[in-house]
Amino acid sequence: MKNAITLDQLRESIGTEIGCSEWREVTQEMINQFADATDDHQFIHVDPERAAKETPFGGTIAHGFLTLSLLSTLAYETLPMLEGATMGINYGFDKLRFVSPVKTGARVRARFKLADADIRPSGRVVNHYDVTLEIENSLKPALTATWLIITMVEPPEA
Repeated sequence: MKNAITLDQLRESIGTEIGCSEWREVTQEMINQFADATDDHQFIHVDPERAAKETPFGGTIAHGFLTLSLLSTLAYETLPMLEGATMGINYGFDKLRFVSPVKTGARVRARFKLADADIRPSGRVVNHYDVTLEIENSLKPALTATWLIITMVEPPEA
């Protein structure tokens, strides 16, 4: 995470892009490890020769859920931390769409727009990020979604 921001700065950021990650290559090794972790060994992901012959992709592609899971690390590396934050918790996704496959060897990056911030008196902030996972040199993104993250915030000292 980048520098800390205040609740006031967070409010001022609603409706704006607040981060764009660095490019990250999606390798066959990553895909194979994800297949092992999830028991999803469909040939379009793990068999380059067969995928080249039998699919329109020209080779293997990443699992959609692998591309989705990359958002966690891309967000951590990109988004500012809320001042007083103790932890962030995934709350879910709205309007998640896997728009385009990510071919092995492609590079992706995430763009984050703060769509809303629900600041609750309980010390919780629910941030709504419109996120797009872009594929380098592609007009279509890998995925789009609204990602809801609950940030637990310590109350300021009196």
